[in-house]
Formats: sequence, structure tokens, C-alpha cells
Amino acid sequence: MMRNQPSLAELLQELTEESASKVKLAITDIDGVLRGKLISLEKFRSVAEKGFGFCDVVFGWDAGDQAYDNGKYTGWHTGYPDALAVIDIGTFRRVPWEGDIPFFLADFKDGAVCPRGLLKKVIGQSEAAGFLAYFSQEFEWFNFLGKGGEVAAEDYRKLPPLSQGMFGYSILRASQGSAYFQDLFDMLEKFGVPLEGLHTETGPGVYEAAISYSEALEAADRAVLFKSGVKEIAHRHGILPTFMAKFSPELPGCSGHVHQSLWSADGSRNLFYDADNATGISSLMESYIAGQLHCLPHILPLYAPTVNSYKRLVEGAWAPTTITWGIDNRTTALRALPGSATSTRLETRVVGSDSNPYLAMAGCLASGLYGIRNGLKLDIPATRGSGYEDKSRGVLPRNLWEATQAMKGSALAVELLGETFVDHFTRTREWEWRQFSREVTDWELRRYFEII
Repeated sequence: MMRNQPSLAELLQELTEESASKVKLAITDIDGVLRGKLISLEKFRSVAEKGFGFCDVVFGWDAGDQAYDNGKYTGWHTGYPDALAVIDIGTFRRVPWEGDIPFFLADFKDGAVCPRGLLKKVIGQSEAAGFLAYFSQEFEWFNFLGKGGEVAAEDYRKLPPLSQGMFGYSILRASQGSAYFQDLFDMLEKFGVPLEGLHTETGPGVYEAAISYSEALEAADRAVLFKSGVKEIAHRHGILPTFMAKFSPELPGCSGHVHQSLWSADGSRNLFYDADNATGISSLMESYIAGQLHCLPHILPLYAPTVNSYKRLVEGAWAPTTITWGIDNRTTALRALPGSATSTRLETRVVGSDSNPYLAMAGCLASGLYGIRNGLKLDIPATRGSGYEDKSRGVLPRNLWEATQAMKGSALAVELLGETFVDHFTRTREWEWRQFSREVTDWELRRYFEII
């Protein structure tokens, strides 16, 4: 479902009449983090159509602003120049917790490594094939009592959770945190990120939210803004959320499952549904599933982009470890959900809450389209029972390094995503692994300090 948005002329008139003085702009970096600025209304008026210069360092450093030493796309060798960023007027929103300040997303005109640009390219392929892609993402995340910026890194484990105990779907816990819980639902709605549902998940202080479905680009915009919005709303309640895939070895990880379906170009018919098939799944959906299963080992870092991601992908922790699919099976990588002509969809369960939604959705759609384009047959039988035990088609890479090397050497990944993107993205994941590998962890100290 797309939102009705005013034209640029109507928008400028509206902002002028209300005497708006400033506008907030944001671009999403390779890790899915919003990078942006405030600009005056006058500046916005001058760049709204032609774009503006934004330092391409946002694709040349990591989530901690450490410059990559292995970059090719940009780096010290290029001088980190400005790149042309284009404002997407259709993303216009107001930030209700910041006095309804006008807000817009932008992306780089050179979309070779821009996550939003990559998704737009894949959506273009879908539309050229006659498909309208509808997506949504759901997130699980932990909430702690404390404010970001006030907690030293070594103190994160000392933060008390928002609520105690393993209490999924708890009406009690939601009521006890009612002010924050209600604000999330209401403020995000006003922010143009409507939720289908919000509830507690199993684990201390864990929430889960399902974002209302929409066309794929809008769905990714909503997902990115959801994560940022939750953090900003939480701060105002003295709460510190985390979207890490795995916060504690004793507790389940946090998912970012992506739901998806393909519709006819006019949006009138769900092409994943087939009433004449006993499963309710169309042959088109079967090829889409086959494509995702085939491509999964080649593009896993799109779904599991951090070192921490792979701590979640372990047996018996509500996250998949094998190349499997099933019908309404929560232990497989892909969960097919046949239902009605409007609800039939696929859920890609590999994706973690730490994912960049643009990249996760681009990977899902590109690999599904690959299956359709190549007429792949779903020759992998649906897993019945535990997907952890079904290793007949292989298991997922065990860590970020293994997954990145598989992607780096994959001609298939290049076919799906483009050579420039694959080269840049895998370099950033190799950097991420090297930063982790040089650290001495608490586990190593406990294990080796005295005894070894």
C-alpha cells in the first residue's frame, strides 16, 4: 500500500504557508544506519529537484566511523569527494516526536553501492517482468533501562531489562511498560510507519513488531525508519533498545523476517496463490522459493551482515541453520504461508534484526526473480518436522568470514547484484571480520588467562 503524497509544488507551498524553517534529510549507509542533516527550507527549495552534494565517506567507513583500509569505491585514494544525492519527495514524512519537522529520504544518483539504489534496481527488474512486489519486515529487539550515549560499552551487560522473565505475548508486561509501548504504536503510525501488530516476545524486555505491508521500496523505507524511530522514541522514555541479532548466549536471538509476495502489474491478483493446487502455492511461487534456496549460500551476508549475526543462526534458537523450506514451519530457512488470495506469501527467516532492510529485501527479491527467470523447479521437498535435522541440501556458512568468501567468489552474486556492489560490500564485510579478529574477548580471558 503506497501513501498518497503531494507534488513538489504542493509540498513547497504547504511548508511555506506553515512557516517551516528547516527540513531533515537522511541517507542510509551500507550498514543500514541513517546518516543525515538539517537544512534550511531555502536550501531545500534549491536542491529538491536537482539534488545536493553529500560526502561519499558514508560508504567509506563502518558503523563506528572507522575508515575502511581496503576500500576501492571510495577512500583516501579518492579524497572522499561529494557525491550527488537525490531527494525522494515521495518519502515525505513528519517526525512527530520532533515537533512534526518535515523529513525526507535521499539516495545517491550513482546507485552502484547505495543500498536504496540497489533495491530500486531490483524492483525495476521485477516490474519489467510484469510483477508488483509487496513486502514487509518484522523485527524483534531487546529494551533496557538506560539512555544511549550515557552507557560505556563495558557496562551494556549491566543494564537492567525493561521487564523481567521469559514472557512472550504478555498483556501484563506490555501494560507495565504502557507509556513506551503505546507511544511506539501511535508515534510510528504518525511517522508513516504503520504497524500491524506489536507484542512482547519471549525474553526479558523483548518486543516484536510487524510492519504493515506495502510495495517493496516503501516497505524497506518503513523498515529502516522503524529501527531509527524506535531508538529515538525509546530515548525519550529513558530506554535503550538494541537490534543486535544475539545479545546473550542464554537467550534467543532477534530476527528481522521478510515477508513477500508478487502480484500482477495492476495489483489486482496475488501471483503466489493457486486455488487449484493442493498446497495453495502457485508454480510461480515455487520457482521463487527455488531461486531463494539456490542463491542463499551466495548472498547470506545481505541477511546476516555482522559477526554477531551468526551467533543467532544456531540450532534450537528459532533461527534457521539449513538450506530448507517448509509450509508454516518455523525451523526452516524459508517458511511458505499459503492462505487466501490476499494472504499467501513467503517468509524468509534467515534475516536478522541487524540487517540493512534495503539489502535484505534486494537479496530476497533478486534471488526469487532468478528462480522465476530461469524456470527453477522446487525439487527440494518441504521439510516436515525439524529443519535443523534436515541437512540434505547443506547448511549455512558458520561465520561472517565464510559467508563473505562465498559471496566474494560468486559469479551468481555478481549476476544478481552487480560487480561493483559485490566487490564493495564484501570488502566491507572482510573489514568487519578483521576488526573482530583483532579483539581479545572476555571469553578468552576467562578461558586462558590463568589456566592455559
